[in-house]
Amino acid sequence: MALATVFSRARTGIHAPLVRVEVDIAGGLPGISLVGLPETEVKESRDRVRAAIVNSGYQFPPRRTTVNLAPADLPKEGGRFDLAIALGILAASGQMPTDVLADREFLGELSLSGALRPIRGALPAAIAAAESERALVLPGDNAAEAGLARAATTRVADHLADVVAALAGDTPLTAPPSTRPTEGSSDVPDLADVQGQHQARRALEIAAVGGHSLLMSGPPGSGKTMLAARLPGILPPMTEAEALAAAAITSIASPDADPAAHWGRRPFRAPHHTASAVALVGGGSNPRPGEISLAHQGVLFLDELPEFDRRVLEVLREPLESGRITISRAARQADFPARFQLVAAMNPCPCGYLGDPSGRCHCSADRVARYRQRLSGPLLDRIDMQLSVARVEADLLDRPGDEPDSSAIVRKRVLAARDFARNQGRDQPNATLDEAGLRDLARLTDAGRQLLGQAMNQLGLSARARGRIIKVARSIADLAGQAEIEPSAVAEAVGLRQLDRQQ
Repeated sequence: MALATVFSRARTGIHAPLVRVEVDIAGGLPGISLVGLPETEVKESRDRVRAAIVNSGYQFPPRRTTVNLAPADLPKEGGRFDLAIALGILAASGQMPTDVLADREFLGELSLSGALRPIRGALPAAIAAAESERALVLPGDNAAEAGLARAATTRVADHLADVVAALAGDTPLTAPPSTRPTEGSSDVPDLADVQGQHQARRALEIAAVGGHSLLMSGPPGSGKTMLAARLPGILPPMTEAEALAAAAITSIASPDADPAAHWGRRPFRAPHHTASAVALVGGGSNPRPGEISLAHQGVLFLDELPEFDRRVLEVLREPLESGRITISRAARQADFPARFQLVAAMNPCPCGYLGDPSGRCHCSADRVARYRQRLSGPLLDRIDMQLSVARVEADLLDRPGDEPDSSAIVRKRVLAARDFARNQGRDQPNATLDEAGLRDLARLTDAGRQLLGQAMNQLGLSARARGRIIKVARSIADLAGQAEIEPSAVAEAVGLRQLDRQQ
């Protein structure tokens, strides 16, 4: 047979679109041509595939060989198609059966000896192959990653000859082992380490219940970073879908990433304030995920928030609302999920000690105003809670008998509040409720509505800020087991927008 078709997968964002590798062997001068919008790495596969076939003990056909990667308008990059191209050539030249290719997909880069090398994005490919009800054959080094997709039928091999032998029915390929870590393997620090800061701990608990964003303003050493680092430890465990989505992003992030090592753990990303907009939201000529996507279903911590470039911070506005980021380039477009919890920290003034009892601050009102103007009003509007964190006095740190609740205790309360919300018909975090959800699922009592109206008039709050207050109040009511939002919950939610009060 002079024509063969082998299925493979490309990589576009976290998606793995199907690619049909069509190989035709016809009369003419010996040579191999690749068509179908291949990048440079794919074009170089001609020499890799030729050497791998010969060094594996097979014959490279001395005729004109044409390889088409369909669809033709989808860019192809990397060496991930090497294995599929080699199998297509062997099948088209009659050196292996073709009827066994229809229910399988193949990914892998070939060395000149025929050994298989790992590829990036194996997990999204395994998920997509499972949806197409086809088995996926991968290099052995991708076994741990592929094993995360339990719905997928995956097989691993270390050499081209092993794959051909398995397709011929000689020696079956092995399945990857399940590599998911056991429950409780996380090393997130405990909330009990934070002494004092009762209001900040309460705000952190509310943020965990509703998935809210939080901005903490306070002097150096007040515990802002400690609090932020402990938020993942009180968040609910990830669902199967959330864990797969987070692992898929890790899979495509870098060649050295290991999704299996962090399976089921809420991400915690803390980029430096010198990070660029591309590093934060993603980008590049071949778009890759940024920090907001790497923090998907986890926490993005931005310390020294006003020190970030203002244009960098402004790119957060859309992802905070939509939970997604679309990177558009002239040749391609990629869409990445970015449903993260933003936790930010800042000093109240340039020196950091405004309002501190020590009286060390000598910043003028103009300097303080210019410092705070680095954060735009629309960005602050999108942050659910804005909290002032005071420095804890030394005698409170050493006071015995006042042990704060541990992360395990707080997490139990968070889970109970989430269960209460689920029983009320809310399966999504309160922070993601849209206008219809606020109207139908976050009902206020008459007294609560009246109090909220008074707060809006006195503080000059926007309609967006009003919606954020209702969402936070809904989470407070969930903690208290209240079906409707009472005035006490509204008052606490308004009190957690302290920058609005200062303005």
